[in-house]
Amino acid sequence: MQRDKRKVAQAFSRAAQSYDSVAQLQRDIADQLMDWLPPQVEGNLLDLGCGTGYAAPHLRERYPQSPLLHLDLAHGMLSFAREQRPVPDAYYLCGDAEQLPLADASVDLVWSSLAVQWCEQPERLLAGLARVLRPGGRCLLATLGPKTLHELKRAWAVVDDDVHVNSFIPLQQLLQHNPGLKLVRCETEQRVLRYNRLQELMQELKALGAHNVNSRREQGLSSRQRLVRLLEAYEQQRQTDGSLPATYEVYYLELLKEPQ
Repeated sequence: MQRDKRKVAQAFSRAAQSYDSVAQLQRDIADQLMDWLPPQVEGNLLDLGCGTGYAAPHLRERYPQSPLLHLDLAHGMLSFAREQRPVPDAYYLCGDAEQLPLADASVDLVWSSLAVQWCEQPERLLAGLARVLRPGGRCLLATLGPKTLHELKRAWAVVDDDVHVNSFIPLQQLLQHNPGLKLVRCETEQRVLRYNRLQELMQELKALGAHNVNSRREQGLSSRQRLVRLLEAYEQQRQTDGSLPATYEVYYLELLKEPQ
């Protein structure tokens, strides 16, 4: 299924002002990926899919001498990062991770937290990363797997057979096209958020800009009858502690461009 990149960019641009208010999970995942950073980086550092720039102060503190490139598909996110989290020796680029606007062998480290799941052509993504990394350079990625929000998908399946929840590619598919890159570390985890009401999750996804942007999604608002059916279906998944779960499947990857 094709995902409309223009809609993805628009959704995240609109969410730039509200994103940080509901992004605790995103910050936690970014913090965990920070623990994978190497002790030194000699040259350029790319924050791929930088969003609101949460990582910028941490990356600048860790690597004070490295030029820091922020790249994001959404103009609104880049503007927010530049204005709200400015750091010295930083550059801001609007671009697509599948068509990186960077020179060959120009980056020493690519760091990317919860961005590449929006890519649908992993062979182009990984080929581009291999191209811009210098020999010996590394890529640290945190991304989402297909089990993400499976509870919401299951509830919608009771209502109709349309696509209402974003789908992400499995790890095997992501890694089967990695020319020039060697997987040196991989970890997966399931993070479960808990809510009192389904509306809380839906509002959070909208505030993040992560609501459904699949091209097949039904246009217009759901009817009241359909919304009631969705709420009833999700209610069947309420846990013994009284909460409604929302699962995120997270992959953490370290890729190395082997020296020539």
